[in-house]
This record gives sequence, C-alpha cells and structure tokens, in this order.
Amino acid sequence: MKRSIVQAVFILVSLFTFGKTYGQSADFRNEFLSSINATRAKGCNCGDTYFPPAPPLTWNNKLFDAAIGHAKDMAKRNYFSHTSQDGRSMEDRIVLAGYIFKGFKSFAIGENIAQGQQSIAEVMDGWFKSEGHCKNLMNRDFKEVGVAQYNDYWVQDFGGRTSFTAEQQKLIKSGKYRLIKN
Repeated sequence: MKRSIVQAVFILVSLFTFGKTYGQSADFRNEFLSSINATRAKGCNCGDTYFPPAPPLTWNNKLFDAAIGHAKDMAKRNYFSHTSQDGRSMEDRIVLAGYIFKGFKSFAIGENIAQGQQSIAEVMDGWFKSEGHCKNLMNRDFKEVGVAQYNDYWVQDFGGRTSFTAEQQKLIKSGKYRLIKN
C-alpha cells in the first residue's frame, strides 16, 4: 500500500514537472499567446521606437519543436547563445524542425532567448523591456510563434510566411511567373 502511494505521488510529480518543463500544456501556450498578443494589440515602445498595433500571433508546433530543442541543448551543454555549439544557426534549427520556406512568397524568422527567469510573466517583462527582443515581439512580419522552457532556459522562435495567391500559383505553374532567388 505504502509503495503504491509513493508511486502515485511520483507519477503526479512527474506529470506536473513534464508539463511545466516542456511547455506543452495548453495553459503554457495560452499564457504566452495572451501576453504577447495583448501588447501587440495596443502597440508599444521598443526603446525609442514606437511600434503600432500588430496582428496577433498564433502558435506553431514546428517553431515550438525548434525552441525546445535549442533550450534543451543549451541546458545540456551549459551555454547561452543563438548559435548552437555545433555551429547551427537559428535558421538551421527552425528549418530542420520543419518550418520551411519553399513554396512561400515570403519567409521571416526570429528568436528570443533568456535564462534564469522563474515565470512567463517575468521572462515576457524582460523581453519587452529589451529593445531587440521587443522588436521581435512586435514585428509585423512574424505571424506565428513557438515558445519553450527547459530548466531555466527560455527560447521563443518566431516565423512568418506568406503564401502565393491563387493567381500567382497559376502563373508559376504556367511558366509566366518567374521566381528569382536572392
């Protein structure tokens, strides 16, 4: 009986820790989206630059996969950087997670990282007070976000893709619309 109680407590603690640590709970996603989108809805100053209201971000699981992978890697290898120790960039990690640009008219990505904050409110407050992080949060080119926390590492990956219109797709298929790579 005593062993069953200990096992039950262990399972409950593990489930709570897993949800909080890996950020996969609906509450985690909703709290981040609410915090970001409340500020995007009213606009804000990022340093000396005013950013007018921007459309809300939506959650993207591929961006979350890139974010959790980077948070885990930083925690495991004990470093803090946008560049992984194996040389991968933010773009490498995001594309490797499946957030691809092929087939889209435009593609934008960005990343915020933090370490040591104890809550979503604390990390968001820090990001909005930092000019560069705030500019990512208010960037109108970003339409989607995935955020992860692992131990005391936080990673927020942004993405924005614009599809070709139906007319443009027809022209591309017919060969009358040329795509030029930069």
